[in-house]
Amino acid sequence: MNRHLSTFFIFTFGALGGLLFGFDTGIISGASPLIEHNFSLNIAQTGFITSSVLIGSSVGALGVGPLADRYGRKRLLILAAIMFLLGSSLSMVAVGFWSMVIARIILGLAVGSASALTPAYLAELAPAERRGSLGTLFQLMITLGILLAYVSNLGFLHHNLLGVRDWRWMLGSALIPAALLLIGGLLLPESPRFLAEQGKNDEALSVLKMLRKSSGDDPKKELADIQVVANQPKGGLKELFTVARPAVVVAVGIMLLQQLVGINSVIYFLPQVFIKGFGFPEGSAIWISVGIGIVNFVVTVLATFIMDKFNRKTFLMFGSIVMAVSLGILAVMNFTMNVQTAAVPTMILIAIYIFGFAISWGPIAWVTIGEIFPLSVRGIGSSIGSAANWIGNFLVSQFFLVMLAYFHNNVGGPFAVFAVFAVLSMFFVHYLVPETRGKSLEEIEMELRHNDKQAEMSDK
Repeated sequence: MNRHLSTFFIFTFGALGGLLFGFDTGIISGASPLIEHNFSLNIAQTGFITSSVLIGSSVGALGVGPLADRYGRKRLLILAAIMFLLGSSLSMVAVGFWSMVIARIILGLAVGSASALTPAYLAELAPAERRGSLGTLFQLMITLGILLAYVSNLGFLHHNLLGVRDWRWMLGSALIPAALLLIGGLLLPESPRFLAEQGKNDEALSVLKMLRKSSGDDPKKELADIQVVANQPKGGLKELFTVARPAVVVAVGIMLLQQLVGINSVIYFLPQVFIKGFGFPEGSAIWISVGIGIVNFVVTVLATFIMDKFNRKTFLMFGSIVMAVSLGILAVMNFTMNVQTAAVPTMILIAIYIFGFAISWGPIAWVTIGEIFPLSVRGIGSSIGSAANWIGNFLVSQFFLVMLAYFHNNVGGPFAVFAVFAVLSMFFVHYLVPETRGKSLEEIEMELRHNDKQAEMSDK
């Protein structure tokens, strides 16, 4: 391990999995119509190419957790980077439907692995008072990846460079961030919490000294706190369903709701909304999605700076209210006004909805699954939360166009459904989500263990 890496390098490269996550989910929106035409695919086949990445992601997210708890975060990040390189290369040279599906599933395995690994890794490296902001880097990278994918789509469209079709360049451009993730993975330190769990205390201390050299925190005291937790009796997988059960409920709930409020229907299908729902030409519709991508990114940058200034629950509740109100107004408006009048207000309300999501549920859901699980099951816990996110993503992306067709291309219908989930999310936050701001991972774990003992006593 290089002892002279800056913390900026460590956290930026540690979060690069998020950039690839966003890039590989966003790039297909511009490439899929071109692939459909090139390979003469039907709509069902094109839809499956888009969603096959989600199948791989669910498997990757679930599978990587136990491996990360056993072999460490760093090794699995390197493996994810290699899968990103392989999947991007294969999708660039695909020759038909099945070769594209296989390439996208491999990419999905990489995306799912990165989505489960990165939040836990960033949480374990960050000091308690900055864990929210540094954990938000993952969501920031996702939004940057989506934005770069849109830019790549616009840049390569109709440019068959060196005789190679434009969509191949679009998909191949993912090789650059994948190579950066691999280089970063080779240079990054292992998580000090994982090292302490393995009994490698000297290595854990040297990583903590490097991470805390600019913050003034005492690495020896932090290591002592980590060791107290690392030396707790381990329940193995049983721990997930006893001590960690409240954390599992929160992780699955927060991740499902993050998707069920409809964010990825906007990310994946916004051009289709304005083409089918409002009769916009394709070029204008793509530019609207770029504009929304910019709002998403800029607001997530803002969230990174203010994340540790307010309680997590306050942010989540604020975001839920903004989303519920904007989606509710949008739904009512599209059922009561004509299409021409509703078009511009719909754009503005979608931007307000994106603001509500990007300042709260976007980043905080990922921060939360990285911090609420006990150390011994943090990898698999993050995996379960991440897999719930991919399942929610799959449901929303599969049924959005079906819902749109059911409501005769009136966007008010699907957005009314999402508004209901935004309202439900308020109750979930109020009753079930614990407050974690400013607490060390060890304090959060000890509270979980204390609550579990109290529940055991009351049962007896």
